[in-house]
Amino acid sequence: MLFSVAHTLSDRFMHSLKNSAEQYLSEHASPAKVATEKLKPNKPIQHQSIPTDETLVYQIENNLYINLTDRCTLACQFCPKHNGSTEVKGYDLALEVRPEAQQIIDLIGDPTQYDCVVFCGYGEPTLRLKPLLEIAHWVKRHGGQTRLNTDGLGNLVNKRNILPELGQCIDALSVSLNAQNEAVYIHHCHPILPGSYAAMLEFVALAPEYISDVSASAINGLDGVDIDACRELARQRGVTFKQRELDIVG
Repeated sequence: MLFSVAHTLSDRFMHSLKNSAEQYLSEHASPAKVATEKLKPNKPIQHQSIPTDETLVYQIENNLYINLTDRCTLACQFCPKHNGSTEVKGYDLALEVRPEAQQIIDLIGDPTQYDCVVFCGYGEPTLRLKPLLEIAHWVKRHGGQTRLNTDGLGNLVNKRNILPELGQCIDALSVSLNAQNEAVYIHHCHPILPGSYAAMLEFVALAPEYISDVSASAINGLDGVDIDACRELARQRGVTFKQRELDIVG
């Protein structure tokens, strides 16, 4: 008799605990963390959100953009992600799981259907140099064109000259120059690593030895940025200058 009562009370306690847990999850759990799909029998629950295909690759005009990472070596005050937005042209580029090279390759399809496959997300692609190179080589083997948009700190971060490796699989390189001197660069870009501005300028100067199509860019409209002086820095290093406009992304 005592066992039966205890068993009944135990069942009621567990039922109450289960209901409380479900109520807590419904009120507090983030949609990104809770799987909402209908699970098949014996299918394991996915506890970690996986980026959507749209987040990993996204198309603007006839270029396909590759979103390899959300990490960066700069914290630019003009970057939308530091101002509460992770969107570009309607694509949400937030990543919770950084994709592997094969995931991206599977999503590209025929690279010749695009004008260019561009490595550019809301992070610095050269922080994930290995998958970047693997994907870029695959694109080239299958007849596609490649471009890398970078902050130019790849040599500093990787502690070696990565341009020879990039030159084997990158057709065009676009470097964010951002400022005509170190003081303005630090003010707007908040580099994490000491010596970033000098390292970026050196990267720009070396790049044409390995990649024929190299450009450096700066944003018109940023306080203290001298566009003409930035254009001259690019000219001195033998690269094309691109003027971008403030608050226009993508």
